[in-house]
Amino acid sequence: MGVKRVLMKGNEALAEGAVMAGCRCYFGYPITPQNEIPEYMSRRMPEVGGVFVQSESELSAVNMVFGASACGARAMTSSSSPGISLKQEGISYLAGAELPAVIINIQRGGPGLGNISASQADYYQATRGGGHGDYRLLVYAPSTVQEAFDLAVKAFDKADEYRNPVMILGDGVLGQMMEPVSIRAVRPKTVEKPWALTGCKGRTPNVVKSLYMGEGELERRNLLLQKKYDRMKAKETMHEEFMVEGAELVVCAFGTAARIAKGAVRAAREEGLKVGLIRPVTLFPFPDKAFAKAALRAKRFLAVELNMGQMVDDVRLAVGGKRPVMFYGRPGGGVPTPGELLKVIKKHCAMR
Repeated sequence: MGVKRVLMKGNEALAEGAVMAGCRCYFGYPITPQNEIPEYMSRRMPEVGGVFVQSESELSAVNMVFGASACGARAMTSSSSPGISLKQEGISYLAGAELPAVIINIQRGGPGLGNISASQADYYQATRGGGHGDYRLLVYAPSTVQEAFDLAVKAFDKADEYRNPVMILGDGVLGQMMEPVSIRAVRPKTVEKPWALTGCKGRTPNVVKSLYMGEGELERRNLLLQKKYDRMKAKETMHEEFMVEGAELVVCAFGTAARIAKGAVRAAREEGLKVGLIRPVTLFPFPDKAFAKAALRAKRFLAVELNMGQMVDDVRLAVGGKRPVMFYGRPGGGVPTPGELLKVIKKHCAMR
């Protein structure tokens, strides 16, 4: 198989990327707007010799991922906002036991049941762990359907490399929109997993656990995990810069909000305004250095999000107080147009 161009929804691209990456175990439970993922996987898993289970709940789905991963399989689950909340205990167990897994969150409006419109209000949940304990996930935020496919492939490799859960954070717009995708043959990386529960005949039995009761044992475990998260910060940061050269106002946005912001920035440049965009691709680790570098030249920053202001905290930390950071957000499924955002940009460009 070479490369073929296919018109796909974002949800379908995420699912096909997982299949190409060697995912052979999918466990999930229906919730809009991510239902195309389990639908797609219910067809593709049997075709590639994998396992698909529509579980009785989100809790059982994530714990099935725990079991499959513990046995060495590449496993995935997906859901949307409140469903991801239900999975948080299991995600914490995965991180505590150092088990690789991929979790996809196609966000919807909240809090509570909210609505099925696009939202980015799960940023805190994704980047601060979400469940109990001192743990972190590697978090990717695609903004195109092609990037959704590519990052799904990458997520499985990185989950195995770090023995850690990886989250892909999308939203209802990305999940439902259709774009051409270049589907390429991928040779999944072969990773030795001597820790996996594959039967202990002829060797010492393996133990996969997240319970450490000995004196100081859990503290030592957490310090070891922190070293892994520090390696992620040093090696795994990804971002995109758009028209940042010479920008006096730098717009900061991820995912769908970044698509809208890019159009507004392009329109602002056409009107002679010195505006650029930094789009984090990894939300954890956050691209601090890119923002710190931009702060040496830019006069101010504007975080644009589909929430009430969550990434803005990380932008402020990255800028380190050197420049003011403003915020413009639309919560609960509100999505601005490029024209609406251009008006906001003009207002901030006029500030002295």
